[in-house]
Amino acid sequence: MAKMTKNQLIDAIAEATQISKGDVKSVVEQMATVGYKELNEAGEFVIPGFVKMSVVHKPATEARSGINPFTKEPMEFAAKPASKSVKASPLKVVKDSV
Repeated sequence: MAKMTKNQLIDAIAEATQISKGDVKSVVEQMATVGYKELNEAGEFVIPGFVKMSVVHKPATEARSGINPFTKEPMEFAAKPASKSVKASPLKVVKDSV
């Protein structure tokens, strides 16, 4: 089965719940908006019974020298600034259902 698009998800929920596609679309969009806000403010967002998302802080790295594994020539790896990324962990219910 191919990856489900946003519209396919909205269609599936609307069909299963007998709710209009417009209402389902607004709920999905509002859930995303609330999720973005919670990740920015609290650093964590949980969709109950599905997934837990949290912000992970990655520290800055200094420039370093190394060896290219293919050519065996010395090279310099650039420094990277500190950054943030989002980690998503499925909840136990999801793990058990798969």
